[in-house]
Parts: sequence; structure tokens; C-alpha cells
Amino acid sequence: MNIDQVNICYMDLEDIDDVIIIENLCFTIPWSRESFIQEISNSQLTRYICAKVNDKMIGYAGMWKICDEGHITNIAVHPEYRRKGIGNKLVKGLISIAQKENLYKITLEVRKSNNAAQDLYARHGFRVEGLRKKYYSDNGEDAIIMWKKND
Repeated sequence: MNIDQVNICYMDLEDIDDVIIIENLCFTIPWSRESFIQEISNSQLTRYICAKVNDKMIGYAGMWKICDEGHITNIAVHPEYRRKGIGNKLVKGLISIAQKENLYKITLEVRKSNNAAQDLYARHGFRVEGLRKKYYSDNGEDAIIMWKKND
């Protein structure tokens, strides 16, 4: 697969079945179908995008709009398509949306143990700004808080 074949598009309700498959493969405490329906239906406050190859969903990402800031809620790539630049393309997609919608800063939480994700975000200008102790309910792991100022 060539990264140029990956299309980034806005997520819609028809994408939820594929999103749920990826969600369950990627997370120990996956979001429910209802959560995604609610998120996508709240188009004034949320932005969700998908990565697709030939109409096959291979990843997705979401962001909340809070005043003039973006809060990245989730980024997931199907395990068969990891380390191919999909996550990078999804992060770029969210940053582009934030810039177009005049979101001054973007934040996210990432597991303290997830060095690959931290490196990805750092490459896009996110910086470590804090720690949320015992943030993850599955194992009590801390979350690193990262912020990016949108130029």
C-alpha cells in the first residue's frame, strides 16, 4: 500500500461499523457504538475523520472543539496498517481542521508507556505539558498531557 492511496475524509454514520471493529482491536476499553453515534451527531462540537484505502476503513481520529481549542479524543489505526504513515496522516488531518476553524491550541492525553504515539505527536509540534495520574481505568496508568500551539 502506498500512503498516497490513503484518503482522509470526514466520518459519517455509515462508517461506524468499521470504526467499531478498529476500536475493539486497538483499545482495552473501547468506546461503544452509541458513543460514536453521539459524537458524530454533535457536528457543532466534534470533528471525526477516517483514513480509507479503496473505501476500506483503516483508521480514524476525532477531536472536540472547546471554545478556541481542539482536544484530540482518539486516533486509531487498524493493526494491519500500522507503521505505514496512517497515524501521521490522521494527525495532519486534525491539525488542518483546527487551523481552518481557528482553533488556537490542540491538546491530547497519551499513555505514559506509548512512546510511539508520543513521538508521532512530538513530530507535529506537540509538547509535554503535564501528567494525569492514574488516568486510564483499565490499569491505572498515567497519561501524558501534550499541547500544540497552532501557528
